Amino acid sequence: MPALDGLRVLDMTQYEAGTSCTQALAWLGADVVKVEAPDIGDPGRGVGRSENKDYSAYFCAWNANKRSVAVNLRTEEGRALFLDLVPKFDVFVENYGPGVTEKLRITYEDLKAVNPSIIYARIKGFGTSGPYSDFRCMDMVAQAAAGAFSITGEADGPPMMPGPTTGDSGTGVQAAMAILAAYIQRQRTGLGQELEISMQEAMIYYTRTRAYIGSAWGTQATGRNGNAGGLPPVNIYPCKPFGPNDYIYLMPVNSGHWDGLCAAMDRPDLLIDPRFETNQGRMENGDALYAEISNWCAERTKYEAMETIAAAGVPCSATLDTAELHHDKHLRERGFIHEMDLPVHGHVPMLGFGPQLSESHVDMTPPPRLGEHTDQVLADELGLPSERLGELREAGVIGDPGRFT
Repeated sequence: MPALDGLRVLDMTQYEAGTSCTQALAWLGADVVKVEAPDIGDPGRGVGRSENKDYSAYFCAWNANKRSVAVNLRTEEGRALFLDLVPKFDVFVENYGPGVTEKLRITYEDLKAVNPSIIYARIKGFGTSGPYSDFRCMDMVAQAAAGAFSITGEADGPPMMPGPTTGDSGTGVQAAMAILAAYIQRQRTGLGQELEISMQEAMIYYTRTRAYIGSAWGTQATGRNGNAGGLPPVNIYPCKPFGPNDYIYLMPVNSGHWDGLCAAMDRPDLLIDPRFETNQGRMENGDALYAEISNWCAERTKYEAMETIAAAGVPCSATLDTAELHHDKHLRERGFIHEMDLPVHGHVPMLGFGPQLSESHVDMTPPPRLGEHTDQVLADELGLPSERLGELREAGVIGDPGRFT
């Protein structure tokens, strides 16, 4: 059985910080029902360079394994329907901007009144208290506020935007962990609770290594090092055919790794070269060492270089680009890549979820079209007959899933 079989989540999230949270729960077996506004839905549905504004690749990335219900909460009937659903669920998650849930009158107190054991999770850019609490936030804003920009980039260059969207998705996974902790606590006490997470504070979790190592307890700022993520020869090296991502990243950090690297390169002479015998020597002669390793890598592809060096026990990887991730032989063999037939996009490879549980299995299901499950959920949960659903649709209270068939 799925690990979270029986856990039911009302998902009122958008873009990525919230949707990554609820999708993590769905991947582990929770029943996640996404509540969206008719005709608009999650704005993430239209993100990206695509003509499709309802079912973008970005939306698909974060909303597989969910169902969608389109309800207009700005109407009294829509809000009433939503509140009727709340007692049927264990968890509510939202990541709207400051003040939105208050305007919609769906605060923790509103939901607690109809479901005292509800776990009410809020994801906010800067939290709900403090001088920045009213500021709007997106992924890279959170990363800037958490120090990630300041430690990314070349030593003599400006702060740089990091590539991964951990300001959003990293926050979402932490929120999912907190929800599960609250759920376990409710199993013991019977009590629900409200929880919140600040994107800024969540993102600081991912910068704390550099903050602690380099900032001397806040008396100075950690510097930028480009690709030199440690003492030489830790760095990135170009490989043939020298395309934009034809590089290997090497991270030999101890004497055993250094010995293994020299053996993999068939360069035992480097071990006895007085320039490179010690960490201090390798640091003082870093440019010369970089040239030696670069010359070796330049004769090989990044995959050849990785497989040779990694086989010698040295931490390293080819720098896979985002296209290669969808087809990587290692990820495919592990079942991380799921081949799916999706509306709009056709047959595509979908990237999976990292955790693997030996006693829990959850099949990947397609991301929902806007309001696709409205009738199903309202009929099953609230017992509404088709005639009543038709009346609500005619009044603009619920969406029309039929427009996508």
